[in-house]
Amino acid sequence: MKLQIKPLSPMIGREIPMPYYATPGAAALDLHACIDRPVTIPGGGQVLLPTGLAVSIQENHVGIVAIRSSMGIRHGITLSNGIGVIDSDYRGPLHVGLHNLSKTPYTVRPADRIAQLMIVPVTRHEVEVVEELDDTPRGAGGFGSTGR
Repeated sequence: MKLQIKPLSPMIGREIPMPYYATPGAAALDLHACIDRPVTIPGGGQVLLPTGLAVSIQENHVGIVAIRSSMGIRHGITLSNGIGVIDSDYRGPLHVGLHNLSKTPYTVRPADRIAQLMIVPVTRHEVEVVEELDDTPRGAGGFGSTGR
């Protein structure tokens, strides 16, 4: 399968790398900040950063945008919307909303890796409204109901 990527900025492929898998076992492509100067996210603040790209995701697939784990763990940087969903029929520019959960400002520099893009197959289900749901051993047990 192929993911079609359209560079939207002349910086892509020059100052800003094309998305790539960082290792042979990587599940997601690294996305980079397509900016020409550093952007600082104040503590508690958020920004919307361009990637300089548009993509064509095949039908019956979705693009999932996730934060790089090192940004979250080391710096308290997360996605503003928790997770990004790129539908297969979207062809517009990709942006990444970042939120700084810490009190310390965080600076994103041009070409920094800011997120990951994973392409995942999806299924669409017919919706059926019912009066009752089938029983399971867990039932309606919520958070923590299966153990620690």
